[in-house]
Amino acid sequence: MSKIIVSGAGGLVGSELLPLLESAGHEVARLVRKHSDVGGGDMWSRRDLVPWDPVEGELDAAALDGAGAVVHLAGENVAARWNALRKERIRQSRIDGTKLLCEKLAEMSRPPKVLVCASAIGYYGDRGDETLTEDSPAGEGFLPDVCREWEAATAAAADAGIRVIRLRIGIVLSPKGGALKKMLGPFKMGVGGKVGHGDQYMSWISIDDLAAVIVHCIEDESISGAVNAVAPGAVINKVFTKTLGRVLRRPTMFPLPAFAARAVFGEMAEALLLCSARVVPRVLVESGFEFAHTELKDALRHLLGKPGSQP
Repeated sequence: MSKIIVSGAGGLVGSELLPLLESAGHEVARLVRKHSDVGGGDMWSRRDLVPWDPVEGELDAAALDGAGAVVHLAGENVAARWNALRKERIRQSRIDGTKLLCEKLAEMSRPPKVLVCASAIGYYGDRGDETLTEDSPAGEGFLPDVCREWEAATAAAADAGIRVIRLRIGIVLSPKGGALKKMLGPFKMGVGGKVGHGDQYMSWISIDDLAAVIVHCIEDESISGAVNAVAPGAVINKVFTKTLGRVLRRPTMFPLPAFAARAVFGEMAEALLLCSARVVPRVLVESGFEFAHTELKDALRHLLGKPGSQP
């Protein structure tokens, strides 16, 4: 497969994925908003850029010609206090953008063989200690509803015969962004701690494993449908907290009570910080994918450059 088009290429996951694809010999083109600052020049004439406007519904299907695979990662950040406007932007960026892309792919005379479309384990909602596989039903609430519609928006591509992977991504661990980066400041100062009661499950994956998962899904033609992109070792919040503290050699004695999380983050706190999703990567394991990091302690040591930390 020679040409791969990636949306959201400048984000946390895309920034890790692109070098991996290029090192494997693939030609990579980025799907970018047509008014983006991409370093000057006319983006319409560059082979490595495909302009689009998901809000206005603009994307030239001809610009996608020659792609063997498409990886769709673009979407509004959910990790901020929600209001009506932000919730609508979250919905629109995921559902409308995905629908537009998939409809254009379906129009192509030579569509790509595979589409890997990001989704999230938010699909499952708050499920306590229930073990969740790709066959588990969606939960209830704003994020499960968005994820369900997000995944349904890929229907046009699947109907056109494209192999579609709906990648339900867990908490992505990277010191460069996401949840871990936000936690590092207080934890390094010794004021980190569990959130709420601390018994809620956190299903995580290291950033390098996630990039490798995407490549695996592109290359393994037996994989289609929902795929849980999480490491096998989900842990409860209080264990995550203690493990991060040990890796950083810092105490973790300052919990964030549930009422305080709700006061600061509102509805988002319930959906992201206090909910529990014990997700397992059944499809990846059965397909033979080999995780580089299956244990949280090892993943954090690797990501934070702490090989000599205490056990």
